Amino acid sequence: MPKETVLVIEDEKNILELIKYNLEEEGFRVSTANKGDLGLDLARKQNPKLIILDLMLPELDGIEICKILKQNEKTAFIPIIMLTAKGQEADRVVGLELGADDYVTKPFSPRELVARVKAVLRRVQEKPKKETFKIGSLEIDFGKHLVMIKKKSVGLTSKEYDLLKTLLEANGRVLSREFLLDRVWGYDKSLNIETRTVDMHIGQLRKKLKHEADRILTVKNAGYRFDDDPTT
Repeated sequence: MPKETVLVIEDEKNILELIKYNLEEEGFRVSTANKGDLGLDLARKQNPKLIILDLMLPELDGIEICKILKQNEKTAFIPIIMLTAKGQEADRVVGLELGADDYVTKPFSPRELVARVKAVLRRVQEKPKKETFKIGSLEIDFGKHLVMIKKKSVGLTSKEYDLLKTLLEANGRVLSREFLLDRVWGYDKSLNIETRTVDMHIGQLRKKLKHEADRILTVKNAGYRFDDDPTT
């Protein structure tokens, strides 16, 4: 595996060093920050391949950092794995809804964390069958992760982009919420918030697609599908 940079934002020194050591053993370059504001600054400057983000941080907490990064076109596609304590379920759900890609609960196995990092990077780097897609005024360049409406760039988060890509690749088939959660989020299906998470992201995606939003169809009691009929 090529040396890809992972940014770890964690204020507990022992945990930070443990993560750094295990990632470097697997061939990653690792940048670290022990404060939220410093981590946000490094994320903007370094544009890492992935961020491991603790939720409880001094100066600026993980939820706020995730929100800021996902709202910025330049950093929205950086995958984020959150580190959470057992009692932080509500914050974890908020983080996932903001666009975080995965979470690991403390205490955790370093091996498991490294495996999660590799799995998230694999999902992000998977290439679709087509490099470009065009229908109506909607254009997508999969190689560049670029979505445009009437030639103007649409700022999607990594989760919104993955959701749109998954719907497109289904070639008009209906995809259940459970399938979308597994394919796009890849996290534990036992979370009570699952359906709301998918529906919320579909709603945000529709807003950003504007007049092309009607192509994302809700199929009652089944899920969602993308209307790829070129005549519509």
